[in-house]
Amino acid sequence: MRIRATVAAVSGALALSALAVPAAQAGSQSDVSLDRPSVAERFGTSSAKPASRAAAAAAPTVSNVTVNAGKNIVLGTTVAKTIAVSLTASHPSGIKDAYIDLWHGTNAEDGMDGLLLPKEEAASCTASSATTSKCKLTIPVAPGANTEDLIGDLYANALAGTWHVTAAVLSNDGEIYANDFYKTHKVQRLSKLTVNASPEPVKKGKTITVAGKLSRANWEDRKYHGYTGQPVKLQFRKKNSNTYTTVKTIKSNSTGNLSTTVKATVDGYFRYSFAGTSTTPTVTTAGDFVDVR
Repeated sequence: MRIRATVAAVSGALALSALAVPAAQAGSQSDVSLDRPSVAERFGTSSAKPASRAAAAAAPTVSNVTVNAGKNIVLGTTVAKTIAVSLTASHPSGIKDAYIDLWHGTNAEDGMDGLLLPKEEAASCTASSATTSKCKLTIPVAPGANTEDLIGDLYANALAGTWHVTAAVLSNDGEIYANDFYKTHKVQRLSKLTVNASPEPVKKGKTITVAGKLSRANWEDRKYHGYTGQPVKLQFRKKNSNTYTTVKTIKSNSTGNLSTTVKATVDGYFRYSFAGTSTTPTVTTAGDFVDVR
């Protein structure tokens, strides 16, 4: 069983009330925990400070919240990843702890349907001065829902796309910054693309058929399925060139397959290139060489 420290943060506020956890929905969401204790529980404080003191005290300042080195998080069908996250925080008293998570939905209190939590109980914070520290955590993430053999977080394909990033910080004197909407980050379904140009070799002026397939990870059944109706570029470079040029753009069919024809002119390499979408990353094949005689 995976045990993770958790937090609930309220955008632009220092509130420490516990979040309401949405009831499990139909399907495999019931196997994925969306439980987030309060900020007070996460940072080990017994209760919120009096309102008058909270209003007068200055919260820590937060900057440079970084998730996965700024790159999109891309998951296939079975392999889990561990994502590095970090932030920089400052406060006159110094920084004691920090927290980052990713969540999917419209509202962290009652509209959340996905949650990625750090595995550490406390952040690793390194001070660059008496007031400022850089704090690091790691977040494990796995495709699919929980089973007897596999732990999963991304139980539904609908979770691909934009996630919210929560950032929270605890100063040495107990002041808290917490923001559920600090920034957003993409979590995507891994894409695959193939190419095959034939016949090889081919006589000059004859027809070359360039086939291939665009597919992407299905987190629900942990298999790859064709990505249908997507524009894919057919590109070509001459044998002694380093530059590809786009020949034409075609769309994947109802099973993700690609096929088009061109006339054989000179020796060179054909490849397919997919620009990606908000839920699926860009992918480009290696070039397939055709000998024109």
